[in-house]
Amino acid sequence: MSYRNRTAALASAVVLAGFTVLAAAPAAQAKAVDVDYRCKTPIGDKSAVSPIDIEAARSGSGYRITMSWQKGVSSSPVELGKGAMNPSATIALGGADSGTLTVTGPANDAPIPPNTPIKISDLSATYTPEKSGTVTFTADVLTIKALGTTTTCTPANDPGPSLALEVTAAGKAPATGGGGTDDSGGGTLPSTGPEDSAVALATLGGTVLLAGVAGTLWLTRRTGGARGE
Repeated sequence: MSYRNRTAALASAVVLAGFTVLAAAPAAQAKAVDVDYRCKTPIGDKSAVSPIDIEAARSGSGYRITMSWQKGVSSSPVELGKGAMNPSATIALGGADSGTLTVTGPANDAPIPPNTPIKISDLSATYTPEKSGTVTFTADVLTIKALGTTTTCTPANDPGPSLALEVTAAGKAPATGGGGTDDSGGGTLPSTGPEDSAVALATLGGTVLLAGVAGTLWLTRRTGGARGE
């Protein structure tokens, strides 16, 4: 193989190695989970199944957790006017943490016709971890307040987590050596991990790339020297 071909092959291998490192460490896994809600309403028991998504975005020293429903749940025998329905919910924490996280959201922005499944708006809250590790987020109790009444919907099918998230406790450096937070809230965390992990891995990939470049330059100088000897 010629000198030029050997140099090009080495540079390509180093770049590919850097990208392989970046793609090999997933730290956040999210999926829609079907939740079978059994609701206690003022007019009797009702049930509905809705896929639940839970997503996370870095926010300062914590994470903005957002819970969303793909289908409506429960219903009302009368029309609910704009702003008449106020939802909230709890998310059960597992793994490296325990307890519940309460998420809230806006009232309905449009009237809800009678006997129509109630579409819940996205609910969110800021989660600040006290321990580092993998935390799971599972849909728990949904509460709907409307026209002076309260409807409570509890999962009956023991749903699994909608999100598993690798977190770093506030005030502690990430175990991967990465750092930095996004006070603006940022975008949704990708399935390859939170922003701090991505930054750390990008730095590592860059280090590998620089090491490869240095090796290429050394080969160039050695080859040039050998020709002049």
